[in-house]
Parts: sequence; C-alpha cells; structure tokens
Amino acid sequence: MQKSKVDVILGIQWGDEGKGKIVDVLAPGYDIVARFQGGPNAGHTIKFGGMTHVLHTIPSGIFHEGKMNVIGNGVLIDACIVCDEIANLRKVGVEARDRMKISDKANLILPTHRLMDAALEQKKGSRKIGSTVKGIGPAYTDKVARCGLRMGDILEPSFPEKYEALKADHLQALRNLGFDVESARIDGKALAEYERAWMDGIAELRSFDILPTEFYLNQALAEGKTVLAEGAQGSLLDVDFGSYPFVTSSSTVTAGVCVGLGIPPSAIGKVYGVFKAYCTRVGSGPFPTELHDATGEELRANGHEFGATTGRPRRTGWLDLPALRYTLMINGITDLVVMKADVMDGFDTVKVAVSYMLDGKKMEHYPSAEQAERVVPEYRELPGWKTSVCEARSYEELPAAFRSYLDFICQETGSQVKVVSVGPDREETIIRSL
Repeated sequence: MQKSKVDVILGIQWGDEGKGKIVDVLAPGYDIVARFQGGPNAGHTIKFGGMTHVLHTIPSGIFHEGKMNVIGNGVLIDACIVCDEIANLRKVGVEARDRMKISDKANLILPTHRLMDAALEQKKGSRKIGSTVKGIGPAYTDKVARCGLRMGDILEPSFPEKYEALKADHLQALRNLGFDVESARIDGKALAEYERAWMDGIAELRSFDILPTEFYLNQALAEGKTVLAEGAQGSLLDVDFGSYPFVTSSSTVTAGVCVGLGIPPSAIGKVYGVFKAYCTRVGSGPFPTELHDATGEELRANGHEFGATTGRPRRTGWLDLPALRYTLMINGITDLVVMKADVMDGFDTVKVAVSYMLDGKKMEHYPSAEQAERVVPEYRELPGWKTSVCEARSYEELPAAFRSYLDFICQETGSQVKVVSVGPDREETIIRSL
C-alpha cells in the first residue's frame, strides 16, 4: 500500500485567521486530525447547527464522528484548560476520550508556569510582548532547558516528586523577580485553588490514550490513512521567522509539523495557507498596514475582532501582500484559503499593500521587526463589491468585484485561492476545483 501524505493547515498572517473553521470543514476528508504546536494560547472557533464552539488545545476535527484526533508532542497542555474543553464537549454529546490520543512527549503547563508568564510580562513594562499569560513561553523554556514535565510523566510513580521539584524552582524564580505570589490569581483563582483543579485534571487525563503518537501517525500513513495537521497562531508569529521578539514560542510554519508530530519532511503533502481578506494582530509588534481610523474600527466591529482566548480587541488593517508573499515562500503553500471576506461587504473601495518603502527605497525583502516599524506601505485601491457574499455557495455566485479582488491576490502571489469562506458557519464555505 502506498504511504499517504500529511496535508497541513496553518495561518499565514499574525494568527486568528480562522484555521479552526477550515479544519472542521475539511476534516471529513481525512482519517486523523493532528495538532502540532502551541497550546491554550490558541482559540479555534467553530460554528455549526446554530452553536459556537471554541477549542484551545483539542484538535478541531473532534466534532466529526469516526475521526481520530491527536495532540502531538509539539503541543503544550494545561490540565485545567483541556479538561474544561473535555467537559464542554460532553455537554454537546462528544466524548473526547473516544476520539483523541495524546502524545506522551507533549509538555505540561504547570500552574506556576502561568505565574512566571505574568511576572515576566510585568517585568517587560512598555516592551511587553502581549502574551496571553497562559504559561506558553515559560513552559517551552523549560522544555528547551530539559527540565519540563511531559504527559508520559503523569503515568509514573515519580510524578508527584518531579512536580514539586519544578514548582519549587518556579517559586524561587518568582521570588527573585519580586512577584507577589500570594495575591496573584490564575483565571480568578489563588495558586493553591488552581493547583487543586489542575491535579484533578491530571487525574482525568490519565484515563486517556497517552502514547508515542509519532509511531501511531507513521503507522497510519504506512497503512494509507490520511492525516490533516492543524497549526495554531500564524506564520508571522513564528519564533524564528516572525516579527521577533513579538512572536510566540513555537514553530508555526510547515517545518514545525515534522518536529511537532514526528513525521519526516517527505510526508508533507498539500499546505493550505489560511488568511483573512484583511489583516489583524493581537498584542504588541509591528503591523505595517494597521488602520487607526474609522475604517479600522469598522473592520473590527464587522469582523467581531476580539480574541477567542483573551477577549482583547484586535488591531486591524488592510491586506498585506509583501507579508503574504513572505509566508508563502517559507511555508511552501500549495493552496490559499481566504477568510472573512463578508466583513468588507459594505466598502466602496478596498486597499491592498503591494510593496513597502523604507527611507525612500523600495524593500526587496520582508523587513526585520525594527524595519517593519518604519516601512511605508504602497497601496493598490480596488473596487468594493458592495453586496453580501454570504449566500454564495459556488465561486461563480460571488460578486464580480470580489472575484477580481481574489484574482488580483492570486496574480500578485503566484498562488491559487482554493477555499473561500463567506461566513462563520461551516456551511458558508466554497471549495473550488481548479
């Protein structure tokens, strides 16, 4: 039997592109959906049947019966948050235990990791990154420093001792930072209270299938099963290629799939690059096309641009083609997926950044974070479509001006738009066959 490929869905802007919806839409065509990086700093929103579901750690294929979901070794797990997700799924008749496997090599986010995150962000002051304060950075730091705890550890008799030792190290570091642990709160709870809930979560997770998922996935591929890899955040937040230091702590690009799931590069198939028809960003960092005017406010209001994880208002701006070309290059994108075009239905005209100028000269490459703070975008103005796209169910039914907008993007990037989202529900999706 011929070995299958792993198709990939990832964001090619600053996150919040709508990846969760697209995973949910495409999941019926795959046997396995596998999340490869990030943690509960993600918020993947899925809408169907008149209901809205937000997932932070669990893969977005979980609502499809008969599909297996894998939390890969590259993912971080907070026992409280993932067990809240599991409980919410049960309320709608989905038992995650029957549809999900967890890597024994996925690292844990301890309650004290979250306090460390808050302390370090506080220490940065005006140069803060805009962290979700979910413990992501400190947990990945411990992973790289080789002192973190992994899911496999919770099955061992030595787990309590290992936990207490790492917790003690964190508390000492917090004292060194002058952080007030006694008055600190984690999701409204004191450390001891949150820790009790966290330990209850650990106890529940022990009943799940915890295993070396790299063997499971490679065996599945050898048997001809199909796998869809799901990323979190976006390529411009990648720890290496994003607007460093205003980035996340993991590899959000295609290469991260291999190390986050334990599959070889030769196993990668299609790579779907998900982007909004405009741009948004949460937290600090450069944003060349950001709008500080009524148009930016209109994009935010129409698009309900508030973080699914933090609730923070997102910064908004026009579509940025130099940034898009950069992320297409580093990811090897094969198919483009455009989201939230309906947000701009009422605009008379829309703008697209086609290049940057820096100190009077055109930029030949995507700029560094410091340069990106100073670049001046050059825009192309295009006619708006001035009509709702929500009812369209085929590419031909889309307004001509909107199709021209998509054609312009394809022409400028050398790529093809294969999926068009015209609304938040899973049914409001057009998949093109080219």
